[in-house]
Amino acid sequence: MIDLVYCNAGGGHRASALALEAIALAQRRNWTIRLMNLFEVLDPEGRFHALTGLNPEDLYNKRLERGWTRGMAHELRLLQQVIRLSQTRLTQRLTTHWRGNPPDMVVSLVPNFNRVMVNGLRASASHAPYVTVLTDLADLDHGRFWIEPGLGIHTVCGTAHAVQQAQRLGIDAEHLHPTSGMLIRPEFYEAPKEPRAQAMQRLGLDTTRPTAVVLFGGHGGRTMLKIARRMPDLQTIFLCGHNTQLAEQLNALPLQAPRWVQGFTADIAHFMRMGDFMIGKPGPGSISEALCCGLPVILLHSGATMPQERYNVHWVQEQGVGLTCTTFKGLHQAVASMQQQLTHFQARARAINNQALFEVPEILARVLQQDTATQAFGMDWDQFLSSPAV
Repeated sequence: MIDLVYCNAGGGHRASALALEAIALAQRRNWTIRLMNLFEVLDPEGRFHALTGLNPEDLYNKRLERGWTRGMAHELRLLQQVIRLSQTRLTQRLTTHWRGNPPDMVVSLVPNFNRVMVNGLRASASHAPYVTVLTDLADLDHGRFWIEPGLGIHTVCGTAHAVQQAQRLGIDAEHLHPTSGMLIRPEFYEAPKEPRAQAMQRLGLDTTRPTAVVLFGGHGGRTMLKIARRMPDLQTIFLCGHNTQLAEQLNALPLQAPRWVQGFTADIAHFMRMGDFMIGKPGPGSISEALCCGLPVILLHSGATMPQERYNVHWVQEQGVGLTCTTFKGLHQAVASMQQQLTHFQARARAINNQALFEVPEILARVLQQDTATQAFGMDWDQFLSSPAV
């Protein structure tokens, strides 16, 4: 039994868990996967929802929809302090859960709670290996967002920078596992369902015009509406996710260039492949998905960019896979530059060979195998050999 721990804050944590589950099934791994929503375990009676009418993650997601991300660095520090102050109660709830539902391995795809979770696992008398898979390109500069040293946690890092952070924090080689990128769903590695030109024509898009895919996370964002209003002559595919109000507002705008507005879809790859480049926020998932489809990226960032996404801007610049800007004037310039150098940027994007989806299951298999061998080595062999069955 392998627990994949996720939460619904944003879309990346759950998407990564589903990607791991999907590839394990596709590879016919001899694993039983159990998806574990962390907040359902921490608040099993739904008291937060009963009090507020919302799930804990809903407040975060509403802020993403409205673009109210300024000040999140301060709120993150408050959250971490609350977790520290509540660690005894949180640990007890996790201990109770795992005592009744013992896993063979726990794989965490969420930040902030890993110290509490591994302590809860150990308090349940479980020796199951604990693995944290970063769904961000890096930890925060001070660490302890993702990386927790000194607890025997296996840490999976998708960039060289994250590996260096883990090493500086004291994660030893045995517990440090580099990959070539972020986890993204298997569909991004599959062959297209139909030719690109045919797919574009079906949506009313002009196959001869450069096409931007605009994506600001699984809950959209009001910035997308500003882009549509300020760049009406750009052929665009808007991926609005769960933000139905945004989709309605975009569809209501006058049409100057071909445009497609898409609500929630599980097949982001299909729409990505129709684009030439992506415009979005510095989210690790959307960046990774775009690059896997051969799309360079234009990132719009500011002082309101969330702390865990700020390094992503530097990574895109270092890898040469896109452009970054902080204003809409800068966005106009970036779009013009991207179109002028599209062949160059697309070649750089295609050179990023992210195979993390296939690497992480191999890492988990090795950790499980190592754990089995360790348990066998640690058996009481005298008792085993003297038993009647032997």
